[in-house]
Amino acid sequence: MPTVIAGFARAMASAAGMTLRNDGALVSGGVVVRRLPQPANGKLKDTDYFELLDWIRRGHGDEVVLVEAYSRMIHVDDIGALGLAIKTAPTLRASLERVERYWRVVTDTAAYCLDTSSDPALFIFEARTRHHPVLEFRNEGALAGFARNMRRFVEQELVLEYVAFRHECRGDQNRYAALFGCPVHFAADRNAIALKPEMLDLPNRLGDEGISNFLTAHLETEIGTLRDDPSVRAELLQRLAPSLSNGVPQAADVARDMGMSERTLYRRLAEEGLTFRDVLTEAQSSLAQELLRDSSSSIAEIAFLTGFSEQSAFSRAFKRWVGLAPAQFRHQVSPS
Repeated sequence: MPTVIAGFARAMASAAGMTLRNDGALVSGGVVVRRLPQPANGKLKDTDYFELLDWIRRGHGDEVVLVEAYSRMIHVDDIGALGLAIKTAPTLRASLERVERYWRVVTDTAAYCLDTSSDPALFIFEARTRHHPVLEFRNEGALAGFARNMRRFVEQELVLEYVAFRHECRGDQNRYAALFGCPVHFAADRNAIALKPEMLDLPNRLGDEGISNFLTAHLETEIGTLRDDPSVRAELLQRLAPSLSNGVPQAADVARDMGMSERTLYRRLAEEGLTFRDVLTEAQSSLAQELLRDSSSSIAEIAFLTGFSEQSAFSRAFKRWVGLAPAQFRHQVSPS
């Protein structure tokens, strides 16, 4: 099950004027207004984290204000040894390389990639989890937090060329530009912070290569304990989504591609409390919602891309999954 460090949830709660206690209670004005499962080893399940973000976002009303407040509340100190390694790395480039390498110790729901092959260089944020309505908001908070923290630990003035998001703008684009201190592009091909290559060579205020290398060695040990494939469900989802346009695959064929028998696949899914049908439905539902939200494909085309031979069958299934017909869902999530 994908997880997220609880520090991100605490920062978002603080941004909204609330407190998330260690026992999972969300407190506002001295009153417990919501309860989450108590974090295990300092981490929350991705579903619990996303539902909390969505609940806070819906109740707050002004997403730009909330993203800005979150960027002020979240500090690299909140992510443990990785945060210290980031701050004590000698340059911004070295900091971002550590983020790229070790972000999995913080969460396996997303990853960062530093692309220096172009000018400007790109610090890219990639989702590594199934679709959720709050991910656009999460992505804005993630890049806003990183933009502000880079300016905190870099010794000289840091200039960003632009920030880009894959999703459409849901508010006033000028307010986003003011928040990031640079142009913000929406409906882009990736979520990224763009900066001139020379910015990467700026020194960090607390740069100490010896300390950073010591912390990096600790992180290397920690990341070595993490499994690349944390669950059969995760691997199965990765394999199912790209193949759905060719029709719903048979479990036996998928199992063979995964190097196991059909019986073994069923057994390992059962150990995770799942069936093949459960994961197939999740793959179809997630892909359908993503296409309805982020593409101009017709509903008939989306039915085909998610493994249905008839639009009517897809529409009935989609309504079972999310409680709305595809057209209603698309209308509801379309930018106003």
